[in-house]
Amino acid sequence: MNMIYQLAVPKGRRICCEVCEAPAERVCPACTVTYYCDVVHQQADWKSIHEKICQLLIPLRTTMPFYNSEEERQHGLQQLQQRQKHLIEFCYTVAQKYIFEGRYKDAVPAALHSLRFRMNVYGLSSVELVPAYLLLAEASIGDSNPKISDRAEFTCPPGSSCAYGTEDIRTSGGYFHLANIFFDLMKFDLADTLYTKVCEIWDKYLNNHYQVLLEARVQQIDLLGKGFETDTGLDEAQEAEAIRILTSILSIRESTCSNAPQKIVFVLRILVMLYYLMMNSSKASFPRKGPVNGICALVGAVACGDRPAVGVKLILVS
Repeated sequence: MNMIYQLAVPKGRRICCEVCEAPAERVCPACTVTYYCDVVHQQADWKSIHEKICQLLIPLRTTMPFYNSEEERQHGLQQLQQRQKHLIEFCYTVAQKYIFEGRYKDAVPAALHSLRFRMNVYGLSSVELVPAYLLLAEASIGDSNPKISDRAEFTCPPGSSCAYGTEDIRTSGGYFHLANIFFDLMKFDLADTLYTKVCEIWDKYLNNHYQVLLEARVQQIDLLGKGFETDTGLDEAQEAEAIRILTSILSIRESTCSNAPQKIVFVLRILVMLYYLMMNSSKASFPRKGPVNGICALVGAVACGDRPAVGVKLILVS
């Protein structure tokens, strides 16, 4: 039963919708601690984030147990805060992933959860609220212009891309959006330089990560006899961002670099390596038209092989 029995609600207690904070009329039957104004908001929250965190909310929204000592009570409060901090990052990552995939409506409930948990942990006036507000604004706007949060990454102290240096993958998004701005202004040389910079950053990261995995593979075979498992070393949001950025650059390269196929192949090589490490070889087939069709087919075939690095080097030489 999803409906709330109003007579069962303690007098003076206001139960609000998780999405819009309107008076609630429904409750999640799985956790019984999350409320909604109607079916639409309940389904939207479930699709976005609630399904993933439903059971995790129960200890956060129920009365704390009785503790026999102050030490136990402090320990309980610390555990509660740690759970909330975990949910802050988890909800933020999920919302980011949705935005990178263009699913702005799905990102709103997840961003709201991250914001509320930040308020609970850090207070209403903390700078820690800024990333969640920016993410929520970006999800609400839902346009294709250079993102608010990407511009703000350079000014927000916590977790800003300035802390990672100019060659880090977490900084590549800033280069990408600057390139888009120059491209729209028809300053194609500047845009091309920045797109190339983004590709070089991801190429360096993926190749270095692959070398690390190869070394780990040798050690596993020597010590444990286990097979080789690939991974990107990225979370879901970073993977989604990488795919969005690189596929966008690939589309731009295909439309503007017909006389320089090596630039197209360079982006394809990076995408192949990314999909290979994601264990998603089917998406690396890249059926393309035009003069680089044969090269693209070869690049796609590389993704299904056991040693993509070798195939990639052969492509670049050719």
